Amino acid sequence: QVQLVESGGGLVQPGGSLRLSCAASRSLFSFNVMGWYRQAPGKQRELVATITTGGSTNYADSVKGRFTISRDVTKNTVSLQMNSLKIEDTARYYCNARKGGGDYWGQGTQVTVSS
Repeated sequence: QVQLVESGGGLVQPGGSLRLSCAASRSLFSFNVMGWYRQAPGKQRELVATITTGGSTNYADSVKGRFTISRDVTKNTVSLQMNSLKIEDTARYYCNARKGGGDYWGQGTQVTVSS
């Protein structure tokens, strides 16, 4: 059983920063890809950023230059540093881990950007 636990969400003003963390119940090397997705009310879940076992990263165009995904393999955590937050970044953010045919999700953490 894989568990992913997100933390770090909250309320922030436009232009502010937040750092999300995802703690995995097993070694990050157990997965091919880990990432962050988000879902806003009334919208489909969308990719935000991913990082592979080899450390390659990928970002949605809407967050490039503002968000940074990173990992700490000693702590089995994946983080998402979010800077210059915009109102449209408001969503529930989910941690994802992928291994072969398996797709694992955390419960999510809410990020609200509002003045």
